[in-house]
Amino acid sequence: MGQKKDAPLRSDAQRNRERILEVALVELTRSADAPLSAIAKKAGVGQGTFYRHFPSREALVLEIYRHEMQQVADTAAPLLECREPDRALREWMDRLAQFAMTKAGLADAIRQATSAPGKPAKPGHTPVTEAAELLLRAAEQAGTIRPGVTTDDLFLTIGGLWTIDPHSDWRPRATRLLDLVMDALRVGAPRG
Repeated sequence: MGQKKDAPLRSDAQRNRERILEVALVELTRSADAPLSAIAKKAGVGQGTFYRHFPSREALVLEIYRHEMQQVADTAAPLLECREPDRALREWMDRLAQFAMTKAGLADAIRQATSAPGKPAKPGHTPVTEAAELLLRAAEQAGTIRPGVTTDDLFLTIGGLWTIDPHSDWRPRATRLLDLVMDALRVGAPRG
């Protein structure tokens, strides 16, 4: 009897899948062209097991992207629980910058996986957009940022992050850029 497509994975299958994702993240971040066979070998799984979980390079890359974006998104709510909303937003932007800079090789793999004709589209940023919306609305309600800032406004404003060379000493520059963004968000805030 075959397993239903949406049925939860057995624990050993889930461990294999997670191990493949962990190894693939490291290898694809290091080199967008990392061979799938090398990823399978380093993950300690056979080719059949690998391809059962990820039938193509594109499927693997897009799942890593989805997973990593979810990780960034998942930090928003806990930050709001222990920080003032504007501080939570600023700290979350640091985490987004960390993701952008440390996953530069992954960005190349995503471009390769989604750029050819007939390839899947790059997945949306829905979890990250929802996290940004949560943080923006909390800071707006607290009166610590100007009213009406949208997630599109925020992402267009911080888009400069993606032009910083990830192999440089990027942290001071990213910090300065994000501090400028926060200064701009605070101008016109009711409590500012």
